[in-house]
Amino acid sequence: MSDVLSQDRPLCIAVLAIGGQGGGVVSNWLVALAESCGWVVQATSVPGVAQRTGATVYYLEMIKAGAQAPVLALMPTPGDVDLVVAAEWMEAGRAIQRGLVSPDRTTLIASTHRSLAVAEKSRPGDGINDPQAVEVAAALAAKRFLKADLAAVASANGSVISASLFGAIASSGVLPFPRAAFEDAIRSGGVGVEASLRAFDAAFTCLTEEAQDEVPSGRPALPKLEGGSAEEQENYAALTQRAQTSFPDAVVPLLTAGLNRVIDFQDTAYGEEYLDRLDEILALEKRLDGAKQDYALTVTIGKYLATAMSYQDVIRVADLKSRSRRFSRVRDDISAQDGQVVTITEFMHPRVEELAGLLPASLGRNIEGKKLVRWVLSLFTGSKRVRSDSLRGFLSLYFLSSLRRWRRKLLRHEIETEHTRRWLANVTRTASDDYDLSVEIARCRRLIKGYSDTHERSISKFDQVMQGIELVRGRSDAADWARRLHEAALQDSEGTALAGALKTIRSFTGSKSEVA
Repeated sequence: MSDVLSQDRPLCIAVLAIGGQGGGVVSNWLVALAESCGWVVQATSVPGVAQRTGATVYYLEMIKAGAQAPVLALMPTPGDVDLVVAAEWMEAGRAIQRGLVSPDRTTLIASTHRSLAVAEKSRPGDGINDPQAVEVAAALAAKRFLKADLAAVASANGSVISASLFGAIASSGVLPFPRAAFEDAIRSGGVGVEASLRAFDAAFTCLTEEAQDEVPSGRPALPKLEGGSAEEQENYAALTQRAQTSFPDAVVPLLTAGLNRVIDFQDTAYGEEYLDRLDEILALEKRLDGAKQDYALTVTIGKYLATAMSYQDVIRVADLKSRSRRFSRVRDDISAQDGQVVTITEFMHPRVEELAGLLPASLGRNIEGKKLVRWVLSLFTGSKRVRSDSLRGFLSLYFLSSLRRWRRKLLRHEIETEHTRRWLANVTRTASDDYDLSVEIARCRRLIKGYSDTHERSISKFDQVMQGIELVRGRSDAADWARRLHEAALQDSEGTALAGALKTIRSFTGSKSEVA
């Protein structure tokens, strides 16, 4: 005789996690928890597509065991989920979009940290999704909304986010199990128990509706001067003082950040060069009564001059990959324990242009038409895998980073310096006639980024925008068109929107020439 099916309603839980966040671990703990308390539980999972293009959805239904066999579903039904757990901030937004969160039933738990999706990283402009949109949507869509930076909680306790997620679930009170049962489920796993229990306890304590943290912006802090000789430290202090006393208050915060960036890229003498250039811009703006515009030109130049002067070259890449704190960060990110061996493989693809950029400027210019030299350099190009944790790999990166002291004499630096000079000259010659247009030209430097092929494509877009601006120069709406060109260039990597904007400009300016 077949069992009579129970019609009691189960508890429904959906956990959304991306690769490496331990969503499967949380699911296993929940299964162990329910079964230890005499409940019947069923768990399924639907994997996403690769890293950061889709989260895996772990779905569980559990019901108190009785005389009748329960009916449990394999997938969540919109409007029928009691608890949704998002292991990353935007995954909470995706859960809402899928209809898994409902205001009459669902408790939503979300970690506020960001792990940027592929689409966010690949956009030419600022592709980071607005975190505030998730905040607003969650407040409307969920019955209860609990949030905290659970990744930071886990890291601070030497564990991974799965443990802090489990603590948040326990703290929410959605599941009718005692805290001790949750902790016993962690112990049953037998791996990293002590660290997991610490993270569980910290999350349990901090995740309350009365003590919520702010949603992070996802923007990393700029580096500060570390180490260095006594003379360098003294120079750094003097430059910081100069930045804070010689420039208007509206400029100082961004200027200090830019100064830190260029010094970290090269040295304090380079930082002095950065401030010298900005002194010239500030002097020009004072003549133009820039205070009425809150010194918008100096602020904009201060921001993008710092990025222009700290361009990405082979030396910079090698420097960042061989820093000691980078190895420490990698170990922290993967929660490596003392005594565990961690191997790091760097994937690199140098081109002839990158290697030529490492040559002295005079020599580098002379090889442009010499096929033999370019052929020799090509022997060192192509896909490379470098084990930076090995002595040989580390020393090769360290050698490349040591070329930093000669960077100002190399071809790449000459090229970048000349391009920056032309950009600043364009800004300054425009400012007297059209202040707003000069600010927009300054902002266009944002288009240039990355290295290798990415850098070449961004330079091409920048040049096209500059040519488009020349077509509208002198018009009363020139600044508006410059802004439109800039925004169009950031819309897609193929340049379709930019081509359309340029075509429109040519249509009313009477220009028949195509912008290359």
